[in-house]
Amino acid sequence: MLGTARLRYWAGLVLKVLAVWFAKVLLQKQPIMSTFVDDEIDVIDGVESEDEVDFVEEMRLPEEKKVDDRLSVGSRTYGCKHYRRRCRIRAPCCKEIFDCRHCHNEAKNTNEVDDSKRHDIPRHRVEKVICSLCDHEQDVKQVCENCGVCMGEYFCTKCKFFDDETEKEQYHCDACGICRIGGRDNFFHCDRCGSCYSNALQNGHPCVENAMHQNCPVCVEYLFDSVMDISVLPCGHTMHQICLEEMNMHSQFCCPICSKSTQNMSRVWERLDQEVYLTPMPEEYRQKKVWILCNDCGTTSDVYYHVIGHKCLRCGSYNTRSTCPPSQSRRAEPRPSMGMLPEAIESSVSPNPAQPGRTLAAEMSAE
Repeated sequence: MLGTARLRYWAGLVLKVLAVWFAKVLLQKQPIMSTFVDDEIDVIDGVESEDEVDFVEEMRLPEEKKVDDRLSVGSRTYGCKHYRRRCRIRAPCCKEIFDCRHCHNEAKNTNEVDDSKRHDIPRHRVEKVICSLCDHEQDVKQVCENCGVCMGEYFCTKCKFFDDETEKEQYHCDACGICRIGGRDNFFHCDRCGSCYSNALQNGHPCVENAMHQNCPVCVEYLFDSVMDISVLPCGHTMHQICLEEMNMHSQFCCPICSKSTQNMSRVWERLDQEVYLTPMPEEYRQKKVWILCNDCGTTSDVYYHVIGHKCLRCGSYNTRSTCPPSQSRRAEPRPSMGMLPEAIESSVSPNPAQPGRTLAAEMSAE
């Protein structure tokens, strides 16, 4: 009897050791094995070796951990100068493969010599993508059906857009019909202007019909889906921020479309007042008058002529130009003691650094 009991004890112990070994080799990280290992450890009077603890912790990791590790393979290591992504697209127009739509447009439009072959890719018609890791071509989807890698942490099924740099806070605007960056909570869509604007402009920007569906007045690039930052001017017109800064560097502070001032010019007007006062006109020109139109407020005034410029009698702006007199003659205001104002502003004085009304619109991020 004693020999039989001892034999059964050793046989059971061997079976348990074999079961643990098979679980570790063949059935790693299966929930059923995690329960078995827990029971085995409880039998050994609560004494656990380091290897047993590590093995148990490994067994307790969910199966999804393996999937997540596979999905993140190659993150931010593939892509082009425009986007970090793990796929390429086959253009539906020319059937060629490109890293993104911007790469296609640069090759087939901007850098294309033959005008008859220039074209842009219709982004919403993209149907095929190629995984950058396994080169498998497939229908548009976020996860590769061949190697299981995630081709873009941000994925939009409507725009067929992939991007691994989720810190851009991409979001899809149904009204715009494209993806933008900056965070959905930080922008609103203006139906009249036809685009997403910063929340800072929600209650105070002048609406211009389809203001974003225009070309930049400086570089003539289409603004609506541009990837560069865009500035909304106080007049409501839009242009690239870098183009606006370039204008300011060349002492151009008027909107190229409507000629209104692009920022607060009060300091410049004060400086010009002093220059006009210190520059008296010759006797034969002191009583000469001209009609001017203010580009800022739209008022027509009859003012005394001055070689430096002419000042609006209503808002005090120097941003004026000569115009024809109205149909009914008006008597000019008495000449002020200070001077008049200039039409063309060629001043070396820098405007007020505070630029009210200048706010960035949402940067476009379409695949």
